Amino acid sequence: MVLFDGVNFARITSLAFADSVNPCEIAILTMVLVSILINNPEKRKKVLHAGFAFISAVFIGYLVYGTIIITLFNSFAEFLRFNSGYVYNGLAIFAMILGALNIKDYFYYQPGGIATEMPLWMRPYAKLTISRITSPIGAFFIGFLVTIFLLPCTIGPYIIASGLLAELGIWGALPWLLYYNLIFVLPMIAIVLLVYFGFKEVDEVSGWKERNIKRLHLVAGILLFLVGFAILMRWL
Repeated sequence: MVLFDGVNFARITSLAFADSVNPCEIAILTMVLVSILINNPEKRKKVLHAGFAFISAVFIGYLVYGTIIITLFNSFAEFLRFNSGYVYNGLAIFAMILGALNIKDYFYYQPGGIATEMPLWMRPYAKLTISRITSPIGAFFIGFLVTIFLLPCTIGPYIIASGLLAELGIWGALPWLLYYNLIFVLPMIAIVLLVYFGFKEVDEVSGWKERNIKRLHLVAGILLFLVGFAILMRWL
């Protein structure tokens, strides 16, 4: 049982960390903070409240998505029971493909890459939705809508993690989903605190993301590829 938990810990930590450094979520959060600052230029505390309200909505939204994915996997419980090897291999290969796509973005970057970034056609809708945020309450409710825009660039690792956890059932997988989502939102929490305490301005965070976007893809890609390969080799 300890070994099983250790294996899940390594899998989920690696997948969640790869997901958390996706430039997509950093871009979304900076848009949220810009919107709050524009509407409340003299009320910096609202940045803190709205930022955490938005992050809470993303956390809860992804928790719901995770339970839905696990439920879908469990609806094929009999198939999974007799074909678990094929399922694990499929998830491992999927992780390696996602990793390769992210690594490709380091060497040949194009905005809106398939399965690695938000599609270009979705970005104006995301900006329009986020521009309506003027308060922490608004940030919370709009945060749920914004998770839809995040899905194309972040759902891949989450599907892999949820698939690996499906055999535990909803309640057995729930602690791992909570852990995954905590790691996923950690960069968001760090950015909100840096902006609130005045260590960084929002445009500095956005500029850092743009300057390092290829490196972020490379880190995520290497992690995903290695996790996928380790699962394929049954090292994880």
